[in-house]
Amino acid sequence: MSFADNKRARFDYEILETLQGGLVLSGQEVKSIRAGRASLAGAFVTLKAGEAFLTNATIPAWQPKNAPPDYNDTRSRKVLVQKKELSWLVGKLAQRHLTAIPLRLYSVRGKIKVEIGIAKHRKKMDKREVIKKRESEREIKRHLKM
Repeated sequence: MSFADNKRARFDYEILETLQGGLVLSGQEVKSIRAGRASLAGAFVTLKAGEAFLTNATIPAWQPKNAPPDYNDTRSRKVLVQKKELSWLVGKLAQRHLTAIPLRLYSVRGKIKVEIGIAKHRKKMDKREVIKKRESEREIKRHLKM
């Protein structure tokens, strides 16, 4: 079950590979995500001191009036990945023009997971080609239905 999708990511970036990781969250953040209030727009994955962090993802408090006074809904949250995957991720991000972006938040056996995509930014010309390809496929499907 998917709780939040980063729809813009697949348009702005060419996704080369994906991996999944867990998130370190507080209880109210888990409830807020399950309610579908999380947003991955503008979020990205950073590496600090040998650990991965989900940065700039907006997860509002479940009950804003009961939230702690210092609650920050865009704080960095630690992403839990295995050591092999983390070293692989560090190697990929060291390559030129590659970035790690969250694609979606979903649940696996009751745990909140994040799908991370290793991506390369698309140029404006590439985006136009994607749009043309999508429109031509729609035209073909439309003619086949008739």
